Amino acid sequence: MQQIYEAVRRSVNENRENMLALWEQIVNIDSDSRNIPGVESVCRVLKQEMEDIGMAVRVLPSGGAGPVLIGEWCMDASKKPLLFIGHMDTVFKEGTAEKNPFEIDERGLAHGPGVLDMKAGLVIALYAVRALRDAGYRERPVKCIFMGDEENLHMFSGAKDIMVSELGEAEAAFNFETGYMDDGLVVGRSGGGIIDVVIKGVQVHSGIEPEKGRSAVAEMAYKIIEIESRRDVERGKLINCGMVSGGIGENTVPGEAKISIGIRFPSMAIRDEILDDIKSAAEHVHIENTSAKMRVRMLMDCMETTDGVKKLFEHVKNTAAECGYGDLHAFSVSGVSDSGISVSNGVPTICAMGVKGAGNHTMNEYAVVESLFERTVLAGCAAYAL
Repeated sequence: MQQIYEAVRRSVNENRENMLALWEQIVNIDSDSRNIPGVESVCRVLKQEMEDIGMAVRVLPSGGAGPVLIGEWCMDASKKPLLFIGHMDTVFKEGTAEKNPFEIDERGLAHGPGVLDMKAGLVIALYAVRALRDAGYRERPVKCIFMGDEENLHMFSGAKDIMVSELGEAEAAFNFETGYMDDGLVVGRSGGGIIDVVIKGVQVHSGIEPEKGRSAVAEMAYKIIEIESRRDVERGKLINCGMVSGGIGENTVPGEAKISIGIRFPSMAIRDEILDDIKSAAEHVHIENTSAKMRVRMLMDCMETTDGVKKLFEHVKNTAAECGYGDLHAFSVSGVSDSGISVSNGVPTICAMGVKGAGNHTMNEYAVVESLFERTVLAGCAAYAL
Protein backbone atom coordinates (compact mmCIF):
# COMPACT_ATOMS: atom_id res chain seq x y z
CA MET A 1 0.00 0.00 0.00
CA GLN A 2 2.93 2.36 0.62
CA GLN A 3 3.65 2.35 -3.11
CA ILE A 4 0.09 3.54 -3.76
CA TYR A 5 0.37 6.22 -1.10
CA GLU A 6 3.53 7.49 -2.77
CA ALA A 7 1.75 7.59 -6.13
CA VAL A 8 -1.04 9.69 -4.59
CA ARG A 9 1.48 12.02 -2.97
CA ARG A 10 3.42 12.36 -6.22
CA SER A 11 0.28 13.38 -8.12
CA VAL A 12 -0.55 16.02 -5.52
CA ASN A 13 2.99 17.40 -5.50
CA GLU A 14 3.02 17.63 -9.29
CA ASN A 15 -0.24 19.62 -9.23
CA ARG A 16 0.50 22.09 -6.43
CA GLU A 17 0.52 25.14 -8.71
CA ASN A 18 -2.64 24.00 -10.49
CA MET A 19 -4.40 23.51 -7.16
CA LEU A 20 -3.44 26.99 -6.00
CA ALA A 21 -4.57 28.51 -9.29
CA LEU A 22 -7.97 26.81 -9.09
CA TRP A 23 -8.35 27.85 -5.45
CA GLU A 24 -7.60 31.47 -6.31
CA GLN A 25 -9.93 31.44 -9.30
CA ILE A 26 -13.00 30.24 -7.42
CA VAL A 27 -12.35 32.32 -4.28
CA ASN A 28 -12.32 35.41 -6.50
CA ILE A 29 -15.83 34.62 -7.76
CA ASP A 30 -18.52 36.04 -5.47
CA SER A 31 -21.01 33.24 -4.82
CA ASP A 32 -23.20 33.82 -1.81
CA SER A 33 -26.18 31.50 -1.60
CA ARG A 34 -28.62 33.97 -3.21
CA ASN A 35 -26.16 35.00 -5.93
CA ILE A 36 -27.24 32.37 -8.43
CA PRO A 37 -25.09 33.70 -11.34
CA GLY A 38 -22.04 33.62 -9.06
CA VAL A 39 -22.67 30.03 -7.97
CA GLU A 40 -23.21 29.11 -11.62
CA SER A 41 -19.82 30.64 -12.48
CA VAL A 42 -18.08 28.56 -9.82
CA CYS A 43 -19.97 25.53 -11.10
CA ARG A 44 -18.73 26.11 -14.67
CA VAL A 45 -15.11 26.27 -13.51
CA LEU A 46 -15.42 23.06 -11.48
CA LYS A 47 -17.31 21.31 -14.28
CA GLN A 48 -14.37 21.95 -16.60
CA GLU A 49 -11.97 20.58 -13.97
CA MET A 50 -14.07 17.43 -13.64
CA GLU A 51 -14.13 16.95 -17.39
CA ASP A 52 -10.34 17.40 -17.55
CA ILE A 53 -9.98 14.58 -15.02
CA GLY A 54 -12.23 12.38 -17.14
CA MET A 55 -15.29 12.41 -14.91
CA ALA A 56 -18.84 12.13 -16.19
CA VAL A 57 -20.51 15.42 -15.27
CA ARG A 58 -24.10 16.50 -14.69
CA VAL A 59 -25.37 19.95 -13.69
CA LEU A 60 -28.78 19.73 -12.05
CA PRO A 61 -31.00 22.80 -11.55
CA SER A 62 -32.16 23.07 -7.94
CA GLY A 63 -35.13 25.35 -8.51
CA GLY A 64 -34.69 28.58 -6.54
CA ALA A 65 -30.92 28.55 -5.98
CA GLY A 66 -27.65 27.63 -7.65
CA PRO A 67 -27.25 24.24 -9.34
CA VAL A 68 -26.07 20.93 -7.95
CA LEU A 69 -22.88 19.70 -9.65
CA ILE A 70 -22.40 15.94 -9.95
CA GLY A 71 -19.11 14.42 -11.11
CA GLU A 72 -18.63 10.67 -11.37
CA TRP A 73 -15.39 8.72 -11.74
CA CYS A 74 -15.00 5.02 -12.44
CA MET A 75 -18.73 4.30 -12.19
CA ASP A 76 -18.37 0.88 -13.82
CA ALA A 77 -16.36 -0.46 -10.86
CA SER A 78 -17.93 -3.25 -8.85
CA LYS A 79 -17.73 -1.83 -5.32
CA LYS A 80 -20.21 0.60 -3.79
CA PRO A 81 -19.44 4.27 -4.50
CA LEU A 82 -17.57 6.65 -2.24
CA LEU A 83 -19.03 10.16 -2.10
CA PHE A 84 -17.09 13.41 -1.96
CA ILE A 85 -19.43 16.15 -0.66
CA GLY A 86 -19.03 19.92 -0.75
CA HIS A 87 -20.76 23.23 -1.47
CA MET A 88 -20.01 26.02 -3.93
CA ASP A 89 -21.72 28.91 -2.13
CA THR A 90 -20.43 31.23 0.58
CA VAL A 91 -21.95 33.75 2.99
CA PHE A 92 -20.17 36.75 1.41
CA LYS A 93 -22.18 39.26 -0.60
CA GLU A 94 -21.37 40.44 -4.11
CA GLY A 95 -18.39 42.78 -4.22
CA THR A 96 -16.51 41.09 -1.36
CA ALA A 97 -14.00 39.36 -3.64
CA GLU A 98 -12.97 42.71 -5.12
CA LYS A 99 -12.40 44.18 -1.67
CA ASN A 100 -10.76 41.07 -0.21
CA PRO A 101 -9.29 39.00 -3.05
CA PHE A 102 -7.41 35.74 -2.67
CA GLU A 103 -3.99 36.31 -1.16
CA ILE A 104 -1.29 34.20 0.48
CA ASP A 105 0.65 36.02 3.19
CA GLU A 106 4.22 35.57 4.38
CA ARG A 107 3.06 33.07 7.05
CA GLY A 108 1.65 30.67 4.47
CA LEU A 109 -1.97 31.58 5.21
CA ALA A 110 -4.51 32.14 2.43
CA HIS A 111 -7.17 34.84 2.71
CA GLY A 112 -10.32 35.70 0.77
CA PRO A 113 -14.09 35.15 0.87
CA GLY A 114 -14.82 31.45 1.27
CA VAL A 115 -11.13 30.53 1.18
CA LEU A 116 -11.79 28.20 4.13
CA ASP A 117 -15.54 27.58 4.00
CA MET A 118 -15.31 25.83 1.71
CA LYS A 119 -13.77 26.53 -1.65
CA ALA A 120 -10.50 24.88 -0.67
CA GLY A 121 -12.47 21.72 0.09
CA LEU A 122 -13.73 21.61 -3.49
CA VAL A 123 -10.14 21.78 -4.75
CA ILE A 124 -9.12 18.98 -2.37
CA ALA A 125 -11.97 16.75 -3.51
CA LEU A 126 -11.20 17.16 -7.21
CA TYR A 127 -7.46 16.71 -6.87
CA ALA A 128 -7.97 13.66 -4.67
CA VAL A 129 -9.94 12.16 -7.57
CA ARG A 130 -7.17 13.18 -9.95
CA ALA A 131 -4.60 11.52 -7.67
CA LEU A 132 -6.66 8.32 -7.61
CA ARG A 133 -6.76 8.39 -11.40
CA ASP A 134 -3.02 8.97 -11.62
CA ALA A 135 -2.39 6.10 -9.18
CA GLY A 136 -4.38 3.74 -11.41
CA TYR A 137 -7.30 3.33 -9.02
CA ARG A 138 -10.36 1.67 -10.54
CA GLU A 139 -11.81 -0.44 -7.72
CA ARG A 140 -14.59 1.82 -6.42
CA PRO A 141 -16.69 4.57 -8.03
CA VAL A 142 -16.18 8.07 -6.67
CA LYS A 143 -19.01 10.57 -6.97
CA CYS A 144 -18.68 14.28 -6.17
CA ILE A 145 -21.85 16.05 -5.03
CA PHE A 146 -21.31 19.81 -4.86
CA MET A 147 -24.29 21.82 -3.62
CA GLY A 148 -25.15 25.41 -4.54
CA ASP A 149 -26.92 26.67 -1.43
CA GLU A 150 -25.68 24.90 1.70
CA GLU A 151 -25.06 28.12 3.60
CA ASN A 152 -28.77 28.91 3.75
CA LEU A 153 -29.58 25.24 4.33
CA HIS A 154 -31.36 24.77 0.99
CA MET A 155 -34.21 26.94 2.27
CA PHE A 156 -35.29 28.19 -1.15
CA SER A 157 -34.55 25.19 -3.37
CA GLY A 158 -35.04 21.49 -3.93
CA ALA A 159 -31.31 20.79 -3.56
CA LYS A 160 -31.75 18.64 -0.45
CA ASP A 161 -34.07 16.27 -2.31
CA ILE A 162 -31.58 16.12 -5.19
CA MET A 163 -28.80 15.19 -2.80
CA VAL A 164 -30.90 12.44 -1.22
CA SER A 165 -31.65 11.01 -4.66
CA GLU A 166 -27.93 11.03 -5.56
CA LEU A 167 -26.73 9.22 -2.42
CA GLY A 168 -27.84 5.84 -3.73
CA GLU A 169 -26.16 2.82 -2.16
CA ALA A 170 -22.94 4.61 -1.29
CA GLU A 171 -20.43 2.88 0.95
CA ALA A 172 -19.34 6.09 2.68
CA ALA A 173 -18.87 9.83 2.25
CA PHE A 174 -16.17 12.40 2.93
CA ASN A 175 -17.44 15.95 3.43
CA PHE A 176 -14.72 18.53 2.70
CA GLU A 177 -16.09 21.17 5.05
CA THR A 178 -13.71 23.38 7.06
CA GLY A 179 -10.88 21.48 8.70
CA TYR A 180 -9.82 22.25 12.27
CA MET A 181 -6.38 23.46 13.32
CA ASP A 182 -5.95 20.64 15.86
CA ASP A 183 -6.62 17.90 13.23
CA GLY A 184 -10.01 16.99 14.60
CA LEU A 185 -12.45 15.33 12.22
CA VAL A 186 -16.17 15.79 12.82
CA VAL A 187 -18.19 12.66 13.55
CA GLY A 188 -21.31 14.37 14.88
CA ARG A 189 -23.25 17.55 14.12
CA SER A 190 -26.46 19.01 15.45
CA GLY A 191 -29.45 19.33 13.21
CA GLY A 192 -31.42 22.52 13.08
CA GLY A 193 -34.40 24.29 11.66
CA ILE A 194 -36.79 27.20 11.69
CA ILE A 195 -40.39 26.70 12.75
CA ASP A 196 -43.12 29.33 12.50
CA VAL A 197 -46.25 29.38 14.66
CA VAL A 198 -48.90 31.73 13.26
CA ILE A 199 -51.67 32.75 15.68
CA LYS A 200 -55.05 34.05 14.62
CA GLY A 201 -57.23 36.15 16.92
CA VAL A 202 -60.14 38.55 16.45
CA GLN A 203 -59.12 42.06 15.44
CA VAL A 204 -61.28 44.95 16.74
CA HIS A 205 -60.93 48.55 17.89
CA SER A 206 -59.51 48.35 21.40
CA GLY A 207 -61.62 51.27 22.68
CA ILE A 208 -64.97 50.91 20.90
CA GLU A 209 -65.65 47.17 21.25
CA PRO A 210 -62.83 45.56 23.21
CA GLU A 211 -65.13 42.77 24.50
CA LYS A 212 -65.35 41.36 20.98
CA GLY A 213 -61.58 41.17 20.50
CA ARG A 214 -59.34 38.16 20.98
CA SER A 215 -55.69 39.14 21.15
CA ALA A 216 -53.37 37.03 19.00
CA VAL A 217 -50.42 38.68 20.77
CA ALA A 218 -51.68 37.67 24.22
CA GLU A 219 -52.20 34.11 22.97
CA MET A 220 -48.71 34.23 21.50
CA ALA A 221 -47.27 35.17 24.90
CA TYR A 222 -48.79 32.07 26.48
CA LYS A 223 -47.40 29.91 23.70
CA ILE A 224 -43.90 31.38 23.98
CA ILE A 225 -43.74 30.50 27.67
CA GLU A 226 -45.04 27.00 26.95
CA ILE A 227 -42.58 26.38 24.09
CA GLU A 228 -39.54 27.81 25.87
CA SER A 229 -40.26 25.67 28.94
CA ARG A 230 -39.57 22.55 26.85
CA ARG A 231 -35.91 23.48 26.23
CA ASP A 232 -33.37 21.06 27.75
CA VAL A 233 -29.86 22.42 27.25
CA GLU A 234 -28.13 19.47 28.92
CA ARG A 235 -29.62 17.09 26.36
CA GLY A 236 -28.88 19.42 23.48
CA LYS A 237 -32.58 20.12 23.01
CA LEU A 238 -32.46 23.78 22.01
CA ILE A 239 -35.59 25.82 21.33
CA ASN A 240 -35.40 29.57 20.88
CA CYS A 241 -38.40 31.82 20.18
CA GLY A 242 -36.03 34.22 18.54
CA MET A 243 -38.33 36.54 16.61
CA VAL A 244 -41.93 37.60 17.24
CA SER A 245 -44.33 39.93 15.48
CA GLY A 246 -47.98 40.92 15.71
CA GLY A 247 -50.54 43.68 15.71
CA ILE A 248 -50.93 46.86 13.68
CA GLY A 249 -51.18 49.54 16.36
CA GLU A 250 -51.76 50.35 20.00
CA ASN A 251 -55.48 51.06 19.55
CA THR A 252 -56.28 47.75 17.83
CA VAL A 253 -56.66 44.32 19.41
CA PRO A 254 -54.20 42.29 17.32
CA GLY A 255 -55.77 39.72 15.03
CA GLU A 256 -52.56 37.97 14.00
CA ALA A 257 -49.15 37.23 15.48
CA LYS A 258 -46.20 35.03 14.60
CA ILE A 259 -43.41 33.29 16.49
CA SER A 260 -40.30 32.28 14.55
CA ILE A 261 -38.47 29.55 16.42
CA GLY A 262 -34.90 28.36 15.94
CA ILE A 263 -34.26 24.77 16.96
CA ARG A 264 -31.16 22.57 17.35
CA PHE A 265 -31.00 18.87 18.14
CA PRO A 266 -28.28 16.18 18.47
CA SER A 267 -30.47 13.24 17.45
CA MET A 268 -33.53 12.53 15.36
CA ALA A 269 -35.37 11.40 18.49
CA ILE A 270 -34.88 14.80 20.12
CA ARG A 271 -35.85 16.49 16.85
CA ASP A 272 -39.17 14.64 16.97
CA GLU A 273 -39.63 15.67 20.61
CA ILE A 274 -39.18 19.31 19.69
CA LEU A 275 -41.62 19.11 16.78
CA ASP A 276 -44.20 17.42 19.01
CA ASP A 277 -43.70 20.07 21.71
CA ILE A 278 -44.23 22.95 19.30
CA LYS A 279 -47.22 21.28 17.66
CA SER A 280 -48.79 20.69 21.06
CA ALA A 281 -48.26 24.34 22.05
CA ALA A 282 -49.78 25.51 18.76
CA GLU A 283 -52.88 23.40 19.33
CA HIS A 284 -53.26 24.36 23.01
CA VAL A 285 -55.77 27.24 23.16
CA HIS A 286 -55.40 29.61 26.11
CA ILE A 287 -57.70 32.39 24.89
CA GLU A 288 -61.06 31.27 23.53
CA ASN A 289 -61.67 31.83 19.80
CA THR A 290 -57.99 32.01 18.92
CA SER A 291 -56.21 29.41 16.82
CA ALA A 292 -52.69 28.67 15.65
CA LYS A 293 -50.88 26.69 12.99
CA MET A 294 -47.33 25.36 13.00
CA ARG A 295 -45.28 25.57 9.80
CA VAL A 296 -41.87 24.00 9.27
CA ARG A 297 -40.00 26.60 7.23
CA MET A 298 -36.69 24.73 7.11
CA LEU A 299 -35.25 21.57 8.66
CA MET A 300 -31.77 20.10 8.39
CA ASP A 301 -31.00 16.63 9.69
CA CYS A 302 -28.42 16.05 12.40
CA MET A 303 -25.30 14.00 11.82
CA GLU A 304 -25.54 11.26 14.41
CA THR A 305 -22.40 9.40 15.45
CA THR A 306 -23.52 6.00 14.22
CA ASP A 307 -21.49 2.79 14.34
CA GLY A 308 -20.84 3.27 10.63
CA VAL A 309 -19.48 6.78 11.24
CA LYS A 310 -17.22 5.48 14.02
CA LYS A 311 -15.89 2.70 11.80
CA LEU A 312 -15.22 5.13 8.95
CA PHE A 313 -13.34 7.48 11.27
CA GLU A 314 -11.11 4.62 12.45
CA HIS A 315 -10.34 3.85 8.81
CA VAL A 316 -9.34 7.47 8.08
CA LYS A 317 -7.35 7.68 11.32
CA ASN A 318 -5.44 4.48 10.52
CA THR A 319 -4.78 5.65 6.96
CA ALA A 320 -3.47 8.97 8.28
CA ALA A 321 -0.94 7.12 10.41
CA GLU A 322 0.08 4.77 7.59
CA CYS A 323 0.48 7.41 4.88
CA GLY A 324 2.48 9.77 7.08
CA TYR A 325 -0.18 12.42 7.66
CA GLY A 326 -0.11 12.10 11.45
CA ASP A 327 -2.63 11.71 14.23
CA LEU A 328 -6.34 12.56 14.01
CA HIS A 329 -9.04 12.72 16.64
CA ALA A 330 -12.83 12.66 16.48
CA PHE A 331 -15.20 15.21 17.95
CA SER A 332 -18.70 16.65 17.55
CA VAL A 333 -19.83 20.21 16.88
CA SER A 334 -23.12 22.09 16.99
CA GLY A 335 -22.89 23.52 13.47
CA VAL A 336 -25.11 22.09 10.75
CA SER A 337 -23.84 20.69 7.44
CA ASP A 338 -24.91 18.43 4.58
CA SER A 339 -23.32 15.52 6.44
CA GLY A 340 -26.59 15.35 8.33
CA ILE A 341 -28.38 14.54 5.08
CA SER A 342 -26.01 11.73 4.15
CA VAL A 343 -25.84 10.13 7.60
CA SER A 344 -29.60 10.32 8.18
CA ASN A 345 -30.03 8.53 4.86
CA GLY A 346 -27.76 5.67 5.83
CA VAL A 347 -24.38 6.77 4.43
CA PRO A 348 -21.56 6.84 7.03
CA THR A 349 -19.82 10.20 6.71
CA ILE A 350 -16.74 11.95 8.04
CA CYS A 351 -16.94 15.74 8.02
CA ALA A 352 -14.31 18.53 8.15
CA MET A 353 -11.96 16.81 5.68
CA GLY A 354 -11.16 20.19 4.15
CA VAL A 355 -8.29 22.63 4.52
CA LYS A 356 -7.36 23.72 8.04
CA GLY A 357 -7.99 27.26 9.21
CA ALA A 358 -10.22 29.54 11.27
CA GLY A 359 -12.48 32.58 11.12
CA ASN A 360 -15.35 31.07 9.13
CA HIS A 361 -17.94 33.55 7.84
CA THR A 362 -15.81 36.59 8.68
CA MET A 363 -13.54 38.92 6.71
CA ASN A 364 -10.67 37.45 8.77
CA GLU A 365 -11.24 33.92 7.47
CA TYR A 366 -7.94 32.20 6.67
CA ALA A 367 -6.65 28.79 5.61
CA VAL A 368 -3.31 27.06 6.06
CA VAL A 369 -1.97 26.65 2.53
CA GLU A 370 0.18 23.58 3.17
CA SER A 371 -2.83 21.73 4.59
CA LEU A 372 -4.47 21.98 1.15
CA PHE A 373 -1.93 19.48 -0.15
CA GLU A 374 -1.72 17.40 3.03
CA ARG A 375 -5.48 16.90 3.18
CA THR A 376 -5.61 16.00 -0.53
CA VAL A 377 -3.07 13.25 0.05
CA LEU A 378 -5.03 12.05 3.08
CA ALA A 379 -8.32 11.95 1.17
CA GLY A 380 -6.79 10.15 -1.80
CA CYS A 381 -5.06 7.56 0.38
CA ALA A 382 -8.14 7.00 2.56
CA ALA A 383 -10.28 6.55 -0.54
CA TYR A 384 -7.81 4.11 -2.10
CA ALA A 385 -7.60 2.00 1.07
CA LEU A 386 -11.34 1.87 1.74
